[in-house]
Formats: sequence, structure tokens, C-alpha cells
Amino acid sequence: MSLEQLIKKCKKQDAKAQEQLYKLYGSKLFSICLKYSNNYSSAEDTLQDAFITIFDKIGQYNGKGSFEGWVKRITINTALQKYRKQKVFEIIGEEQIEDVEVEIDEDNVSLDYLLEIIQQLPDRYRLVFNLYVLDGYSHKEIAKMLEISVGTSKSNLARARNILKEKIESNQEHRVQSIEG
Repeated sequence: MSLEQLIKKCKKQDAKAQEQLYKLYGSKLFSICLKYSNNYSSAEDTLQDAFITIFDKIGQYNGKGSFEGWVKRITINTALQKYRKQKVFEIIGEEQIEDVEVEIDEDNVSLDYLLEIIQQLPDRYRLVFNLYVLDGYSHKEIAKMLEISVGTSKSNLARARNILKEKIESNQEHRVQSIEG
């Protein structure tokens, strides 16, 4: 069955088609949920909420643009809704922002470790970091999505980078000490 046929059946609330759509996109969307959640259980809840929204709003999908892009946007928005309600963002003036570049020695920092420390960031920093660095949104887009100012988005990104830089440097120092010791 083609994706187009699957979508048509889902619009008619066909349970088998919905199940197939879940199998087709579940793992991709779950990885997005993990990026924006602070733990596995929260990511599972977000995925479930995202699919409920996808099935509720699938009638609004008109075939223009990528369906995968459409379901990804719904999933990201579902994850962000939780944080908008919690008001996890600290309002900061732009003059307090210092931009930090994080240099990563790819030979000494594994992708798993990097993902683990990103997951450990406080919610407000992790969300902005993921949206800006991993998903390519601008600060203006992030500000609109999270209902914060552009300055707050920039400061939360800078703080996330600072925390990541400190953790990476600390990890590298530990590795050097264990090699020397």
C-alpha cells in the first residue's frame, strides 16, 4: 500500500492503516521525542500524544509538502507544549549573552556520550539547543515556538553550550588522568 493510500485510510479512521502508519514512523518520531524529553518514559508519553494529534489532524494534511515533515513538526510541537505550560525559561537581557563555541575532539568524545550529556541539560537549555543546533531553527523561530524572546533563546543556547563544554572538558581530563595514572 502506498503512503498516499495509507493516509487516505487514516483519514477514514481505519485502525489497521493507523497501525501501519505508526509502524512506519514510530521509531523516527520516538527519536525526536527522546531529544526533547528528559527521560525515556516522558518520550514514550510524548510519542503517544503526538500520534493522537496526528490521527486527529490527519484530515488537515493536504498532500502539499512532505508527510514526514508534517508528522515531525507535530511531534516537535507536542513535545514543546509540555514545556510551554511549565514556564521553564529564564528571561535574560541580550546584553548578558556570550556566545560559546564548543570544540569537540571526535576521537575522544563518542556520539553516545554527547547525546547523553545533551539529555542531561536542564529542559530550557536542551530544548533550545536541540531546536537550534540539531534541527536548524533560527532564534526567531524558536522564540515563537516556545513563546519566549529571541534574547532568551540566545542566552539559553549559550548556557547549554557552556554546560556541554564543561562536561566535555571534564570528561577529557578524566580520560587523560586514567591513562596517565
